[in-house]
Amino acid sequence: MIKTQVVKLKVNKTMRKHLDALCDYRRYCWNKGLETWQLMYEAHTLNKKDNPSPNERRVRDELVANKADWQYALSARCLQLAVKDLANAWKNFFDKAQPDWGIPSFKSKKDPRQGFKTDRAKIVNGKLRLDKPRSVSKENWFDLKSYEALKMDEVKVVSIFKEKGSYYAALPYEEEISAKAKTQQKTAVDVNVGHFNYTEGQINVLPAKLQKLYKRIKHYQRTLAVKRKVNGKLAIKSNNYYAVRTKLQRDYRKVANIQNDLLQKFTTQLVNDYDQIVIEDLAVKEMMMTHVASKGMQRSVFSKFRQILTYKCAWYGKELILADKTYPSTQRCAECGYVKKGDEKITLQGNQKHGTKHNEYICYQCGYTNDRDENAVLNLLALAK
Repeated sequence: MIKTQVVKLKVNKTMRKHLDALCDYRRYCWNKGLETWQLMYEAHTLNKKDNPSPNERRVRDELVANKADWQYALSARCLQLAVKDLANAWKNFFDKAQPDWGIPSFKSKKDPRQGFKTDRAKIVNGKLRLDKPRSVSKENWFDLKSYEALKMDEVKVVSIFKEKGSYYAALPYEEEISAKAKTQQKTAVDVNVGHFNYTEGQINVLPAKLQKLYKRIKHYQRTLAVKRKVNGKLAIKSNNYYAVRTKLQRDYRKVANIQNDLLQKFTTQLVNDYDQIVIEDLAVKEMMMTHVASKGMQRSVFSKFRQILTYKCAWYGKELILADKTYPSTQRCAECGYVKKGDEKITLQGNQKHGTKHNEYICYQCGYTNDRDENAVLNLLALAK
């Protein structure tokens, strides 16, 4: 299996300066390539005979032919790989089954993560060696150390990205993984805002320590907003603003680490204990557009849970079953199979017609009663073979 190791790099001022330039150049190549792609497509729609449709090769050749003098001082592979990723993005745009489906958009220098790719990196004595720019002497160019030992001796394509003032490297490598022992057990997971239900109980994905961090994040965001409103563009130049922003970035990193730790442990427990796992095929993007519980959905990391569980089932030889998007796991009675419709449906506010709460399931055909989430788990479990 192909895994990816993400390591934090030890970067000095000289390296930081040139890595920042490569991040900016990658963003420039992407935006210029996207603009060229769109112009080619518009010309093709107006006159298909004289203007061929855009593709990776045509867009790349156009950018290379119109390179400015300053671009020759930077890595040519940065442009090549940016156009390649842009072509893949357009390809995914026509496949709605992709988890990150959507039209390619322009990159902003205000994005919290900036980065670039290179396929000329090497691992030398446990350090990461990147291409040396022409404008830098050998004495000022160093191999990059990491805060943890690298698990590979060779790399093909390396992603370098900057996040919250630190540089990281994503290094792919191959590893032999043996299948987990068969348990002849099956389970189902019903994802909800703040918690996941399965056959053995419930997992809280928004514990008290996370909620405390989110309250602190809200306070820092309001503080920064007030400073920008009062001082305008001068606010970002003050030391106080920089200190508050650093605290905000630190708390966001803590939140990401806690959530990742929770999901990794829960998914590992699932693939260890069960051979078949049933989950819902939720349209998370469409659900978040309703703004009813979009913030809770984002904090409950529905998409990341499915992503991690998918690759772990593939690694360890376990079967992941996706319930159809139209499968009424919440409205269906696990006892008799009756499906609630119309004004009998359970909503986030419960059922006004019968005066039931949002977490109560009462079947009006057979009288079956249960917790709403536990009933959904039983319905999903019925899809297992």
